[in-house]
Amino acid sequence: MLWAMSEYARPESLVSTDWVADHLGDPGIRVIEADEDVSVYESGHIPGSVTLNWETELQDQPLRDYVSKENFEKLMRQRGIGRDQTLVFYGDDDNWWACYAFWAFRVFGHENMKIMNGGRAKWIAENRPLDREKPEYPETDYTATGPDYTWRAFRYDVMPHVAGSRPLVDVRTPEEFSGELLHMPEYPQEGALRGGHIPGAVNVPWETTVNEDGTFKSADELRRLYCEEQGLKPEDAVITYCRIGERSAHSWFVLSYLLGFKRVRNYDGSWTEWGNLVGAPIER
Repeated sequence: MLWAMSEYARPESLVSTDWVADHLGDPGIRVIEADEDVSVYESGHIPGSVTLNWETELQDQPLRDYVSKENFEKLMRQRGIGRDQTLVFYGDDDNWWACYAFWAFRVFGHENMKIMNGGRAKWIAENRPLDREKPEYPETDYTATGPDYTWRAFRYDVMPHVAGSRPLVDVRTPEEFSGELLHMPEYPQEGALRGGHIPGAVNVPWETTVNEDGTFKSADELRRLYCEEQGLKPEDAVITYCRIGERSAHSWFVLSYLLGFKRVRNYDGSWTEWGNLVGAPIER
């Protein structure tokens, strides 16, 4: 790696696998694994890390929304997570769900958080230790704030951005963006009645922001993607979206924490909502 993390706007939000290895067992730090495939945690995880199930624990499925503040607090207390701890998130799929969890925790007011660059795959590729034991920590008295929707967009927030009046970033694949695919082949449950994209959106696929090993590209490369090629400016009010909000949370992290954009919101309703929404315009 020829560039330094210090090039990023908020370098403290990203840590290396070396940093995590050096801080294993530190009581002021809690490592959290958030995966798409929740079973991989059982096969081996960073020693001392706890796991969060994005589908059953971070979401209220009947509402298609986050858990309530009270249930979030309950989950934190059960996991032994303290309000004053520094949280380090990592996971599979190049940290999709780690960034989603980071974003959700931000909504509930947790301040001291980091992403482990390269995620689960990088840790394993470096032959670092894995543990199958599920750690147990004393219950805490965690108290959340919010939810603060400064970083979250709803469908009514998206409408003013339609047709290019304000920036929209679609982070899906070009095939999804064009409407050729209604969903990715491996995710049929995340389809929509209509294919295409929200009018005025630009397409910056999330995967263009990472290297082959899952680490984030340099600040210069990221600026080229968003600022030079798409004309976005750090002062812009930007909304990111994908299908259900996990890939767009990854891009939200890139824009907000690595490039220093001040007003970025993640539309977690994303295409599964917009593509099925009566009266919502689309482009192909």
